[in-house]
Amino acid sequence: MKLLSIAIPCYNSESYMRRCIDSLLPGGEDVEILIVDDGSVKDRTGEIADEYEKKYPGICRAIHQENGGHGEAVNTGLKNASGLYFKVVDSDDWVDRGAYRKILDVLKKFSGEEQQLDMMISNFVYEKQGARKKRVMNYRMALPQDQVFTWDDTKSFMLGQYILMHSVIYRTQLLKDCGLELPKHTFYVDNIFVYQPLPHVKTMYYLNVNFYRYFIGREDQSVNEKVMIGRLDQQIRVTKLMLDYYDVTKLKNHKLRRYMVRYLEIMMTISSILAIKSEDPENMKKKKELWQYLRKSNMTLYLRLRWGFLGQGTNLPGKGGRKCSIAGYKITQKFFGFN
Repeated sequence: MKLLSIAIPCYNSESYMRRCIDSLLPGGEDVEILIVDDGSVKDRTGEIADEYEKKYPGICRAIHQENGGHGEAVNTGLKNASGLYFKVVDSDDWVDRGAYRKILDVLKKFSGEEQQLDMMISNFVYEKQGARKKRVMNYRMALPQDQVFTWDDTKSFMLGQYILMHSVIYRTQLLKDCGLELPKHTFYVDNIFVYQPLPHVKTMYYLNVNFYRYFIGREDQSVNEKVMIGRLDQQIRVTKLMLDYYDVTKLKNHKLRRYMVRYLEIMMTISSILAIKSEDPENMKKKKELWQYLRKSNMTLYLRLRWGFLGQGTNLPGKGGRKCSIAGYKITQKFFGFN
């Protein structure tokens, strides 16, 4: 059995996928790199995947499928994973070599122990194109370092501080046992990937290294603000799915409950802000419908989110209120360095 399976969803990724794969090769025989060609048609993505499989047999594996979107590529990677642990690295991102070695050393230590490690967390760097200073998302103040811990041992996460796909490695069997399956042909499903499994995670480990390099800058990138506004329907769809997975207000562990509620809060906020920024009456109707959906399905959660700081900030009345909402969003955007 491999120590770590790494899935790389690829769709027309010819121009940047080599950097991603090359950064993962130093893992050697401890890893399997699952290059999932998600029905690429415009370039040589599939050929490059085959090239790496031929050059690095037993480490790289090319998997070709009909186009199903990012989520389906992750699903395929998980189904084919033979490693004890599982990570997703997007084809336009890469990892730091020194941090990579430290990650593998820790995972290897737990592979030989009776105690199971469900989730490993590390830092990621916003590699924003044109930015002089690279913002690092770390968890030093929220999580114990260099030790196994549970949700009871976690501290408070700051506003804007979340465990994202870039920062997480799961135990493979945990993902399979909890029934994780991301929806096809849908963007922003990485939010589901780092949300739906959480109640099943009992043991965690935080390694304070800047492992994942998250590239931001392509105009066609899914996190580009204009692209996100154009895909508001998909953002809302993912948000509704997340609302429906659990009644988070009834989770027994109060720290897990608080974290998951705050994650839903930011999902509602993003959907609302995108609708406001679009200045499209139809999108404003969709925003209103989303909040009504939450109100009908879970009144307790609705009251918590609607009258919380972010909920109030995204539901200010009138044109002036919308301007205030956007101004607040821009300040947050600049501070945290996203998009």
